[in-house]
Amino acid sequence: MKKLINTADSVVEDALNGMAAAHPSLRISERVVYRAAGPAPDKVGLVSGGGSGHEPLHAGFVGYGMLDAACPGEIFTSPVPDQIIEATQAVDGGAGVLHIVKNYTGDVLNFEMAGELAEGVEVVSVLVNDDVAVQDSLYTAGRRGTGGTLFVEKIAGALAEERAPLAAVAAVASEVNERSRSFGIALTSCTTPAAGKPTFDLPETEVELGIGIHGEPGRARVPLAPARELAGLAMEAIHGDLPLGGDLLVMVNGMGGTPLMELYVVFAEVTAYAKGKGARVARSLVGNYVTSLDMQGFSVSVCRLNETLTRLWDAPVETPALRWGR
Repeated sequence: MKKLINTADSVVEDALNGMAAAHPSLRISERVVYRAAGPAPDKVGLVSGGGSGHEPLHAGFVGYGMLDAACPGEIFTSPVPDQIIEATQAVDGGAGVLHIVKNYTGDVLNFEMAGELAEGVEVVSVLVNDDVAVQDSLYTAGRRGTGGTLFVEKIAGALAEERAPLAAVAAVASEVNERSRSFGIALTSCTTPAAGKPTFDLPETEVELGIGIHGEPGRARVPLAPARELAGLAMEAIHGDLPLGGDLLVMVNGMGGTPLMELYVVFAEVTAYAKGKGARVARSLVGNYVTSLDMQGFSVSVCRLNETLTRLWDAPVETPALRWGR
């Protein structure tokens, strides 16, 4: 498998160096990505993180209207507590810090430890567990945190920019998680730089339903089918867990190796499905936002909006991977 890397051991460090060179709005120190401007006085700081390989999550969402810092671990590996502690203390502007944590065992344990050890900082943690595919997996107790993480970071980040108190920012983050559901489908495995070969074997004639973002298995393998049928399977899983209605925020997310043209094909089918259930896709994203290295496939994330969440989603944002209105 061909990879554009120097060495497998240096790939995360090299990528972070490139990110810093490409985006002067960011500062990178000791494996933590910060806003270059530093903490804003009296604003709640937002910190998230997780294994590398899911770019642009999380580092690509550091900036105005979203995160104040992100902690990237090694490929598919949680950041260590020292990274999280450093980030937490560095972004505290006097109003406390919110940790946004995907429900993976390593992330949960390390963020919990960091929250307890970050001296002098009030820390509240919100767990994201939006994936309806499986209840437990190789990496989690309970549901995994996937595409809904972006929704939480954007909406909570907007409220933090309004100088809302920590309790309010944490409450809206929890509300977004409760209103969000995701489901992913893989056409191929991903290939980690260290392994140099696919993580699992998936025949050309089959797809994996309910895949995780680390390549962990989902609900079942089924024969490859037209996009309409695959999108319908994903939406049925979401609708069965959270009945669709009203205004929706929908993200059709590429897993890293899927052409944008194909993602738009899926989005058309997702929109038609929602309409058939009496719901309206009021806000949308289509593209690569929460990836799994070079995996071919897609995930669908849906959030049931209300007036407040819509206003906060529309609020200005300026990050390397998401920007509008500023």
